[in-house]
Amino acid sequence: MITDPIAVAAARLREAEETSTPCGPVRDLIGSTDVSTAYAVASVNVARRVAEGSARIGRKIGLTSEAVQRQLGVDQPDFGSLLSDMVVADGGTVASGALLQPKVEGEIAFVLGRDLDGSLESVESILAAIESAHAAIEIVDSRIAGWDITIADTVADNASSGLFVLGASAVDVASLVPRDVEMTLTVNGAVQSSGSGRACLGDPLLAVLWLARASRDIGDPLRAGEVVLSGALGPMVPAEPGDQVTVNISGLGKVAVGFAERELS
Repeated sequence: MITDPIAVAAARLREAEETSTPCGPVRDLIGSTDVSTAYAVASVNVARRVAEGSARIGRKIGLTSEAVQRQLGVDQPDFGSLLSDMVVADGGTVASGALLQPKVEGEIAFVLGRDLDGSLESVESILAAIESAHAAIEIVDSRIAGWDITIADTVADNASSGLFVLGASAVDVASLVPRDVEMTLTVNGAVQSSGSGRACLGDPLLAVLWLARASRDIGDPLRAGEVVLSGALGPMVPAEPGDQVTVNISGLGKVAVGFAERELS
């Protein structure tokens, strides 16, 4: 019998993913505030997916909203890995049953043209490393039933990652002031979420700076070619079968995704 709490927590989350059946929280195994152990749990399942043929292509930043941080009792963001099998094409459709409890967020994504492994003293370091900026939709998901999560639960669950959609239009970040962008998210043509760049830790570039420092400090720096989802610009919205979601971000344009109708059994 496996008794290591990291392995048991990882197995619980993996079974939920593989059976499409949400599980109970993992905080009974690792505690509700032990973030370092939670990252170790996430690493187990990311490594498994890579061994099965996926590839890590970037990172996502979560908990960039002060309101959500207060809700979970933390004072900083968290992060997860983006894998090659998480990508949905702009205008594409998420298959029925692909996710358990999906929600959507409008974000700015940055594609890096340089490694971020230096002193990283200011956002100028980040700007110099960015190759392009894109409108993006993050489709977050939780393997944990009812989104009943603490900080340790979401970190262990790879920061509640699901899928993501990168807008086809690539914008030079020099022509953009990320903190000043305005975002609207519509579901089936009706606005369901809105916000600005300032909702993301005050400035999406500050969020990326935080991630770059955190990644560097654990010996796993951000590398050229990686995609970074910088954090939500407005409240997340549940996604239902049949929904059509569009995000419009000023200066970056539109990105869209659909959710297939539920298959009849």
